Amino acid sequence: MNKRNDKPKERIIGKQKPEKKPFIDPRYKSLVYTIAFIVVILLFFIINNSQSETAEGPYPPNYNPATQSVTNPLENKTAPDFELITSDGKKLKLSDFKNKVVLIDFWATWCPPCRRGIPDLVALKNENKNMKFEIIGVSLDQENTIGNVVPFIKEYKINYPVVFGDMNIIQNYGGIESIPASFIVNKDGKIVKSYIGLTEKSVYEKEIKKLLEKS
Repeated sequence: MNKRNDKPKERIIGKQKPEKKPFIDPRYKSLVYTIAFIVVILLFFIINNSQSETAEGPYPPNYNPATQSVTNPLENKTAPDFELITSDGKKLKLSDFKNKVVLIDFWATWCPPCRRGIPDLVALKNENKNMKFEIIGVSLDQENTIGNVVPFIKEYKINYPVVFGDMNIIQNYGGIESIPASFIVNKDGKIVKSYIGLTEKSVYEKEIKKLLEKS
């Protein structure tokens, strides 16, 4: 009769399946997910802004997108006069600039292509500061961003008057549907050119030089 072998069998480790470890340590799962979420948001922000730099800016508040006509009905007509408050609390009228060529620029601090075009306008003003030429920036910033206007003016060293726009000027200038939008007014007070979207400095220069040379 065989003797009973009470000796426990040895465990053969080599034949056991290794225990699977989780891809993300549970202790840090929440932190990893939070970081991933932040990275995705940052990437979206960067891509969104980089794509819009050379395009038209967002629509002004309280306006619905609409198909824009190729020609502006205001061209060759007298520019609507306006009286608005400047960034330093004074009143400014377009009619104060009679016998001057005026570039009216509708913009906002939250608009990437607007920000990109500001240095060109500053340079344009410097190059024509002894001529009968003026730029008027019309800010369409509202309650949530209006506090950024004065710091923006200082940061970009804006050397021309900036006024705070209202619904009247937006409607009087044909309903500004996207920005930047700009109008060139000749010495007789008539709109001779209008532009939608980021406009090259050379385009402004050509038109302004032609108008300034006229008697």
